[in-house]
Amino acid sequence: MPLARVLSHRHISVEAMRFLIGGGTNTLLSYAIYWLLLSRLSYPFAYTISYAAAILTGFAINTWFVFRTPWSWHKLAAFPLVQLLNYLLGLGIVTACVRYLGVDARIAPVLATVIVLPANFLLTRSLMRFRAPE
Repeated sequence: MPLARVLSHRHISVEAMRFLIGGGTNTLLSYAIYWLLLSRLSYPFAYTISYAAAILTGFAINTWFVFRTPWSWHKLAAFPLVQLLNYLLGLGIVTACVRYLGVDARIAPVLATVIVLPANFLLTRSLMRFRAPE
C-alpha cells in the first residue's frame, strides 16, 4: 500500500470508523461479561477477566474487519502486549474513578474506555500495519 494512501486522512478516518464499530461491538461484549461477573467478584477481578476474554475477539475484529491485514502468529503474540498497556491504563482509571471520585463501579469502565481510546487506536494500528522483514 502506498505511503501517501496510508497517511491520507480519508484512509485513516475509514479505519477509525471501522475501529469504533468493531471496538464498540467488542466493548459491549466485554461490558456484558464485566457486569455479569460484578455480582460475584470485586471490580478489579471482574474487569481483568472481561478484558482478557475480549482480547482474542478484539484481535480477530482488528485484523479482518478494521485494518484488513493478513493474520499472523507474530501479531497474535504481540496483540496482548499492546493491550496490556491499554489494560493497565484502563484499570488505573477505573480504580481512580471508583476509589477517589466515587464513580459507580458499573460505570467506571465506560470512562476508562473513552479516555484510553485514542492511544488504543494508534497502538493497534501500528501493530496491524507492521510487516516483519522477510
